[in-house]
Amino acid sequence: MSGAEEARRALQDLGGSATRLTTGDPGSKTVWRRWGKGRPLVLLHGGAGTWMHWARNIPSLAQERSVYAPDMPGFGESDRPEGVEDADTIAPHLLRGLAELIDEPFDLVGFSFGALVSTMIAATVPPLLDRLVLVSAAGMGLTARPEMKSMRGVTDPAGRAEVYRFNLGAMMLHDPTTVDEMALAIQEAGVTGERLRNRGQVRLNILPGLLERVRCKAFGVWGTEDAVYRQNFDRLREAVAGLKLQERHFMPGIGHWLPYERPAEFKALLDRFLRA
Repeated sequence: MSGAEEARRALQDLGGSATRLTTGDPGSKTVWRRWGKGRPLVLLHGGAGTWMHWARNIPSLAQERSVYAPDMPGFGESDRPEGVEDADTIAPHLLRGLAELIDEPFDLVGFSFGALVSTMIAATVPPLLDRLVLVSAAGMGLTARPEMKSMRGVTDPAGRAEVYRFNLGAMMLHDPTTVDEMALAIQEAGVTGERLRNRGQVRLNILPGLLERVRCKAFGVWGTEDAVYRQNFDRLREAVAGLKLQERHFMPGIGHWLPYERPAEFKALLDRFLRA
C-alpha cells in the first residue's frame, strides 16, 4: 500500500470511528461527526476544508471530551442551503444544529474561516457556550493571499497532487516535512468538496466588533510564520493586542494550519485555555 493510500485509509478509519449525525431539513442538512465521551468540544474547520482539518487532533482530544466536528454548510458532505454565501449565513445553521445536538455547557474552537464563524456564533451569546478559542483567526482586515497554483486544466492525479503540495507549502504549512500524504489527502477532500466560493468576510475588519459582543471567555492563537499574515505581522500583533481576549498566544516558527503542523504543542495550549 502506498503512502497516499495509507493516508486515505487512516482518514477513512478515523471518520468511520465517529458517530455520524445530521441536523437541519432536507436540502439544508449539516453533517456532524462525534468521537469520545465527556464535556462537549466543538471544532470548526477552515475554508476549503472539512472535519479532516482536525484529523491530527481528534484522537487525543477524544480521550477526554465528546468531540463534535461538522462539515460546515457548503463544505464536504453538508448541504449548501439556499442563501448561504459566507460566514454570517453559515453561523445560524450551525447554531441551530448545536441547539439540537448539545444540551450541556460546551467549548467552541474555530480554525481560520471557522474562527470567524465561531465568533459569529459566540456573538449571539448562546447560553451553553463556555469558552471560545480562535485559531489563526481571520477578520481583521490584514489577510494576504500568498501566490497559489491553479488547478484549472490539471487533470492527472500526479499533477493535481503537485498543485496541492505547492499550495499547502505556500499558504497552510511552514514546515515542509508536514506537507505529507495525509495533508495532501485532506487538502484534496476539502478543495473538491467546497461549494462556497466567496468567503470575502475573512478580509474585512469585523472580528474586533464581534468579540465585543461575546460574553464567554475567549482565547486566540496564531503562528509567527503564518503566510496569511506574514506581510503584516507587526500590524497583526498590534491588532491582536486590542482584541477582547482572555489570553492571546503566538506560536513561534509555525504556519497557518498550526493544529496540524504541531498537534502536541497545540493540544497543550488548548488544554490550558479550556481550563482557564
